[in-house]
This record gives sequence, structure tokens and C-alpha cells, in this order.
Amino acid sequence: ILFCLARGSLSRSLCAAAMAPVPLPHKKIVKKKTNKFKRHQSDEFVKVKESWRKPRGIDSRQRRRFKGLTLLVNVGYGSDKKTRHMLPGGFYKFTVSTVKELDVLLMQNRRYAAEIAHNVSARKRKEIVERAAQLNIKVLNGGAKLKSEENE
Repeated sequence: ILFCLARGSLSRSLCAAAMAPVPLPHKKIVKKKTNKFKRHQSDEFVKVKESWRKPRGIDSRQRRRFKGLTLLVNVGYGSDKKTRHMLPGGFYKFTVSTVKELDVLLMQNRRYAAEIAHNVSARKRKEIVERAAQLNIKVLNGGAKLKSEENE
């Protein structure tokens, strides 16, 4: 930030954005199937939920792969190993609960982005976000649970 302000070419907000970690170059992320696999007959009965279950009936048309029925889950729909679990921005998620856990990402800030756990309080979140800014670590949900300071 000091370098940007000394040059006078960039404003403080633009300079902070310029200093944000850039992900490492990676292969293009290809999803073979973007829509979900739905459970057989989940559209016909309310009691049958949409979450996938393998059809196991002895006469099941879907298990026997009849024409016109929904596709079965199989290994061929898996993602490429190099891009599996990668976020669209090129980072991988790393869940953080304490400020100390950010130190793990110090040398990996171009590969992993921190995601603050859901059960962390607003006070601790603020500390984690500040420390992440010092270490130049991207925080995915840094603005969550923060109240605006308009009341003061």
C-alpha cells in the first residue's frame, strides 16, 4: 500500500485490490454434468425426496437402464483430479476457526482461500479478517455477520 501511495497513481482502495492474492495458473475447470442427479419417482411422490438414492428393485426400469429414464450416477461423471473442489476463481477452500489457523496459509495464499467457519462470532471474525489482510490471504466470507457502523 505504501508503494502505491508513494507513486500517487492509485487510490487506496484500488491499491488494496491490486495487492490481493492472485490464484496460480490452472487448467480450465470443466463440469461434465452441472444439474443434479434426482432420485427416481421424486417428481411423482412428495414422500420421495430428491436426494439421490440408487434404485435397487428387482424389476426397476431405471436400474436396468431403459431408454428415456433418468441417468444413473457413475464414476464417469467425476471431475478432473487437478480441478476437483476448485472454486471458479481458482482457489481451494480452507476452513478457519481461529486467527492462529491462518498461519497455515501463509505460504499457500495463492492456492488456498480462507473460509471462516459458521460458528465463529462476529468479534473473532473481525480479528481473522484483519490478520488475513496482513498476511495477504483471501477470505471468502469476510463480510458475514458484520454490522454496519451507521449507528455510531
